[in-house]
Amino acid sequence: MEIFALIALFGVVWWIASQIGHKTPPTHPTARQQQSTPLRQVRSAPKTTAPIATASRTPLKPPTHKVGEKLEGPAYIIDGDSLRIQKTEIRLFGVDAPEINHPYGQKAKWKLLELCKGQRITAEITAIDHCGRAVAKCYLPDRTDVSAEMVRQGHAIDWPRHSGGVYTHLESPGVRKRLWLANARQNGQMFLWQRYEERKVAAKQKREH
Repeated sequence: MEIFALIALFGVVWWIASQIGHKTPPTHPTARQQQSTPLRQVRSAPKTTAPIATASRTPLKPPTHKVGEKLEGPAYIIDGDSLRIQKTEIRLFGVDAPEINHPYGQKAKWKLLELCKGQRITAEITAIDHCGRAVAKCYLPDRTDVSAEMVRQGHAIDWPRHSGGVYTHLESPGVRKRLWLANARQNGQMFLWQRYEERKVAAKQKREH
């Protein structure tokens, strides 16, 4: 009887031990378990060592001067309606001259240079444009209005939207036809600029071949 009791007791102990071992998860996963682990669990987020650079528009230049402020000094000429005084870029008030790479653009620049060369220019700031540039009425020492003189000599046209039309009466006959790209800008016809650039490119390619 004692033998049978011992056998029964051993069987009970063995059964309990096997149940406990079955319910306890293995400490280390098997190779099969490792292969079946979802990818999202084994991938870790990449370490970020520096912020990722993203393309963005160039920020507008913050204005450094205020409306009503005056600047005086020699002028460095940029183009037919832009100059620089004391390292400040200034747009001539109320007029529009052709771009440097447009017809008569170089002539407009040289005329403005001729007017301002050796002179001490006074710029009275009237506005700050969307690019952060100062818009100013510029005067020669004898108080000649530089904008008016550029229009009078046919190297710029009045821009009524910004001037209120104060220089329109100074425009020479046919000047808007001659400075047609500047006139197109005022009329919102920028597609004419695109056509002009396309013709320039086509002409250049033709010459090269």
